[in-house]
Amino acid sequence: MAIRIEKDGSVTTVVHSRPEARNAMDPDSADALVDAFIAFEADDSAHVAVLWGEGGAFCAGWDLKVVSNLSPVTLERDLAFPEPDPPDINAVPRGPLGPTRLELSKPVIAAIAGPAVAGGMELALWCDIRIMERDAYLGVYCRRWGVPLIDGGTVRLPRLVGQGRALELILTGRKVMAEECLQIGACESVVSNGESRTAAETMAQEIARFPQACVRADRRSTIRQHGKTLREAMKYEWKNGQSPMHEEAVEGATRFSRGLGRHGDYKRI
Repeated sequence: MAIRIEKDGSVTTVVHSRPEARNAMDPDSADALVDAFIAFEADDSAHVAVLWGEGGAFCAGWDLKVVSNLSPVTLERDLAFPEPDPPDINAVPRGPLGPTRLELSKPVIAAIAGPAVAGGMELALWCDIRIMERDAYLGVYCRRWGVPLIDGGTVRLPRLVGQGRALELILTGRKVMAEECLQIGACESVVSNGESRTAAETMAQEIARFPQACVRADRRSTIRQHGKTLREAMKYEWKNGQSPMHEEAVEGATRFSRGLGRHGDYKRI
């Protein structure tokens, strides 16, 4: 199986391993990746996930050998996105790259080595945070072969880097190295080659140690403010924060008042 799960406490690392294809996504891998993230979502002991491609490549996109054999009937079946949306967005058919249509309640960090191109870039954009190695790169390489972005790339990339920059990257399909990705907001951190998984798992452990109701509420509000007016977004933020205020905030403030976290020491919270 090209997908395996490795757990360290409350951090789950999802490993995609098709190194012979630079981790290009085939149907079996896409199905397994969806199953892995649905299991992560359902696991109460799992707080943060890391997605990593084994063998020096994050994901070279949709396996074009698979695409070359798609029939019109297969395309209609596999690329369906029912309208109107069902009440459970996670019940829609998977995207070609797997989990790109899932809306999880927990954070996912992409650990990117080598190429994250075409659909692989879209998979990276689906994650909450991207940590790239110095020689890693993004790019709409499917531009060369007439394969459109259908895993959220035209939606998520403009929200990260702005419409003009997104259009330039999408229309030219050029290679975008890690340092430029950092400069334009397409990734959040650049680390030395070979260090992306370690850096992502370290960040995941730090996030996982915080009170999780608050983490998930703030993540949810940040994502769902898109398309809302300022007032609507502020009202949603307030309502969204009520539950963690009751569940965690009073208890956390009490711990602080009893001496934890003083003078910037957050090792014990």
